[in-house]
Amino acid sequence: MSFLEITKLNSLRLDKVILAFLLTLVLIAILDQNQLWPSIVFAIKNIVTILPFIVLSIGVAAYTKASNLDSKINTTTSGNPIVSIGIAALFGTLSPFCSCGVIPLIAGLLRAGVPLAPVMAFWISSPLMDPEMFILTSAVFGLEFTTFKTIAAFLMGTTGGIIAYLMVRAGYFQEVMRPQTSGGCGSSCATDQKPDTTIYWKFWRDPKRTETFKNEAMTNGWFLFKWLALAFLFESLMVAYLPVDKVALLFGDEQWWSIPLGALIGIPAYLNGYAAIPTINSLIELGMGAGTGMTFMLAGSVSSIPAAMGVYALVKKPVFALYLLLGLFGAIVSGYAFTAWLAL
Repeated sequence: MSFLEITKLNSLRLDKVILAFLLTLVLIAILDQNQLWPSIVFAIKNIVTILPFIVLSIGVAAYTKASNLDSKINTTTSGNPIVSIGIAALFGTLSPFCSCGVIPLIAGLLRAGVPLAPVMAFWISSPLMDPEMFILTSAVFGLEFTTFKTIAAFLMGTTGGIIAYLMVRAGYFQEVMRPQTSGGCGSSCATDQKPDTTIYWKFWRDPKRTETFKNEAMTNGWFLFKWLALAFLFESLMVAYLPVDKVALLFGDEQWWSIPLGALIGIPAYLNGYAAIPTINSLIELGMGAGTGMTFMLAGSVSSIPAAMGVYALVKKPVFALYLLLGLFGAIVSGYAFTAWLAL
C-alpha cells in the first residue's frame, strides 16, 4: 500500500484517539472555558519540546525497516540477554529521557526487533534518573537520597528486564506491540522462506524501499503524535486542577501503608521529574516521610497517567500490565528499603 493510499485510508477512518482529544477539548470548553486555551498551549509546547525525539525515533525506525537492518538487530541483542539487560538499565539510568520522552525511542526499538527484556529494562530505568536530575535532586534532597534513587532506578530496570526475559522464555509475550504499531506479522510468525538478511544501507536507490521508509515514517509519526498530544492534554488538566499541596494531609506520620499509598497517589499526582523535586520537597516538609517521597517519585515517573497512556497505546495489554506492576512494585520495595536504610 502506497503512502497516498494509507493517507486516504486514515482520513476516512474515525480515529478514537483524535475523537477523545476533541471530546476532551469540548468538555473543557463547557466546564471551564478559561482553561481551554492554556491546555491547548500546554499540549503544543510539550509536543514542540519533545519533537526532536519524535523525529529522531521516526527516522531511525523507518531507516531500520527500509534498509532491512531490523533483520540483524534481533539477533545481535538476543545473544547475551543478562548483559544486554544490565547495559540497557545502565544506559536508561544515565539517559536524559522523561517518562513521555522515552516512548518514541521505545517505539523505534520495538519496531526494530529489539527483544522485550532489554527494552523493558531501559523503559523502566530511563525516566527515573538522568545526570541533570541527579544534580538538581542532590541540591534539594542531599546526596544520600539521590544516590539511593539512582541505585533504585538501575535495580528496578534490571529486575524488570530479567522478569520480562524469564516470562518470554516461559512462552508469554510472543506478541508485544499492538497491531497498528507493529511493523509486520509479529514475533510469533514463521515462514518456510529463508529471510533476507542483506542490509541496504542506501535504501533510497530502491523505489520500493523508499516507499517503505515513507510508509513507516507516516505510520509511526501519526501514532506517536496523536497519543502524545492526548497525554499532554490530560497532563495540562492535572497541572491545573490537582491540589498537590493537599496530598501530604493523607499521610501524616509515616505508617506502613503510607508507602503503597504514595505509589498509588503518584499515578495521578505526578507531573514530571523536574516538577516533582520541589513538589516532593514541599510534601516532606508538610509531614510526608522520606521513604514515601522516594516511592512517590519512582512510581510517578513510571506510571503517571501521561506516561501510562503512551505505554498502553504502544504495547498489548499484558505487556502494559507487566510494565505497570513492575514500576509500582519496584517503587514500593525501594520506599521500604530507603526507610529501613534511614533507620540504621
